[in-house]
Amino acid sequence: MTTGRLSALAGLVLILASAWSFPTYAVNPDEVLSDPVLEARAREISKGLRCLVCQNQSIDDSDAGLAKDLRVLVRERLVSGDSNDAVVEFVVARYGDFVLLKPPFNISTIALWLGPAAIAGGGLIAVFVFFRRRRIIVAGGPQSTPPPEPLSDDEKRRLDKILGGDEA
Repeated sequence: MTTGRLSALAGLVLILASAWSFPTYAVNPDEVLSDPVLEARAREISKGLRCLVCQNQSIDDSDAGLAKDLRVLVRERLVSGDSNDAVVEFVVARYGDFVLLKPPFNISTIALWLGPAAIAGGGLIAVFVFFRRRRIIVAGGPQSTPPPEPLSDDEKRRLDKILGGDEA
């Protein structure tokens, strides 16, 4: 391989390596529990709780102050002996279902679960209606314009004269 190709390959490898993202966690070392089993439970719970500031990150991934407070709260509840479900119920009782990254399907979250499907369905119906109307117009349906009348003999002679045909 030539030097130019090697440098191009090395550049490509660097670009791909920098584009590859590894999960980073915002958990500070002072938050980590000394018991690895409790820490693993805390991480599992934190992955399912939404950062109320960032909204599209779990509290495990967020650097926001409120996310840190929630991580500490989760760990405190686990150290005090709560089960994973009890910790989640405690946080939901304080912040509502919105704090869950995967909220339950109930009457208050029905728009959240069915809204995207309704929007997609409405879009498909709009596309169908658009192309259906367009096909009717193109195919000569009731909304199309009538075809032009054929040229008269006089118009044909004038057209031939303009186009340089027979001179009559």
